Amino acid sequence: MQVTVGLSLHRPEIIPWTAREVAGHEAVFLEEPPDPGFGDMLRGALAVEDYLATIDTEYPAFSRGMCRLLRSLHAAGTALHQVEPFLQILISIHEFFAAGHRPADIAADSIQHPVYLAERAATAALLAYYRATAVGTFEEAVRAVLRFARADAARFRLRDSLRAQALAPLVERYRSSYVEAGWIHARLPMELRRRLPGAFRVRTIFLPSRALTGSGEPGLRYSPGDRLTLLYLFRPDFHHSVKESLLAARAMIHAKILLKEESPEDPERLPHLRDEAYCTRLVERLSLDACRLLFQEIRRLPTAEARRRVEVAAGGAGPCLSAP
Repeated sequence: MQVTVGLSLHRPEIIPWTAREVAGHEAVFLEEPPDPGFGDMLRGALAVEDYLATIDTEYPAFSRGMCRLLRSLHAAGTALHQVEPFLQILISIHEFFAAGHRPADIAADSIQHPVYLAERAATAALLAYYRATAVGTFEEAVRAVLRFARADAARFRLRDSLRAQALAPLVERYRSSYVEAGWIHARLPMELRRRLPGAFRVRTIFLPSRALTGSGEPGLRYSPGDRLTLLYLFRPDFHHSVKESLLAARAMIHAKILLKEESPEDPERLPHLRDEAYCTRLVERLSLDACRLLFQEIRRLPTAEARRRVEVAAGGAGPCLSAP
């Protein structure tokens, strides 16, 4: 009995690697709430573009590619399930508010209550971070990053726990299952092991690194911001001001220079993964003082110009960095 948790990201170049890892599994569990048009899309009764028009998708090229992959898996007899209770509950909360209810109307003993509190705390911390990076001092921005990372980690702990609870009884129906998860959901495999019988072996794969190393590039490290979130995810009471501040400072620079939009470049060249790896290695060269100076210098610059300034501050691309 095997369960594979594939930690990944929503970029087109990861789809072929997902297809390789999914092959041979009886069931695939997607990281998304159930959608009424999903079955029709899989059967071809609903066009992919029409299906995507009904859902909120941040990365359309990735979503189109995944729909094509899911259709082929469905045709081959793979069982496909949409399982993401946190987001499903969040949708129900939005519908509750749209019907005229208020936050105070959410019952304290309901499952909606902790989801609402976790989402509210993380959203408030994110907005505070945006304000601090736009108009605040460097120190204020660092503190805002730390507050957001803690709130985000708390949200992920709840999200992974709820998803594992929902997944466990479904996974037990199959001899082999593949569970899709964003790369920050590193607690999910542990949560699944706690809830599945001993006969089940849960293994974790980090698809971005597999894709990069499979293409002859160095493996991918978590960015400073993700490392900070993971630190709080597993150690919520962690306090080490120097380490936390450095990760937070580097995270702000990394977020500024990273490519955000889907790249038109050939996905086989792994443009987003190579960009992520490059930016991470670049900011890891920066001291706290260097980040402080760069923060004021690049905060209002466009991404490309900000990256050039960071490259100069980090001593150039250098032999250990492979510029995308």
